[in-house]
Amino acid sequence: MGEVAAVVLAAGASRRMGVPKMTLPWGERTVISQVVSVVRSAGVEEIIVVTGGAAASVRDALAGEAVKLVNNDHFGVGEMLSSVQKGLEAAIHGQSEAALIVLGDQPQIQVDVVGQLLDGWRKTGAELVIPSYQMRRGHPWLLARSLWQEVMLLQTGETLRDFLNQHKEKIIYQAVENDSILQDLDTPEAYHTQRPK
Repeated sequence: MGEVAAVVLAAGASRRMGVPKMTLPWGERTVISQVVSVVRSAGVEEIIVVTGGAAASVRDALAGEAVKLVNNDHFGVGEMLSSVQKGLEAAIHGQSEAALIVLGDQPQIQVDVVGQLLDGWRKTGAELVIPSYQMRRGHPWLLARSLWQEVMLLQTGETLRDFLNQHKEKIIYQAVENDSILQDLDTPEAYHTQRPK
């Protein structure tokens, strides 16, 4: 199997956090640079970061990183779907045969978990590979190029959950051994509890 592009979703307005969460400190990095580092360490070279609500600060946080930045002008009304569509639009002209859909506010994600997803896709050729921890699905998940166009044609009001449910027979679930796939940073409490001490 061929190359994989990562579409990192970093367009949210961070309403519940109260400050731009992508640029909060995470150890010696920021939240968004930690996510990019994990994805790159798992062997993904093409990384597309979709910005929106705090585009300038995310760009600054990733200065010097070999990533492609694309802005989602509709982040305020389009929910996550519009950012995924923007990322796939940026990836479609490349050579990648699948896209890893990654949350920009999930710095807890681990290199070996991303590696398991990539391995699962390369071994099975499945069109959808989703991580599962104790029967709960999480992020990141992998989408084969054969389905990109369908996602890009979804309309406002349709959701990625609807799309996944419509294609449930194509999903391979990759069981993982930790709950990092279920975690993200939505509130100050979550950030202070989970950040590296």
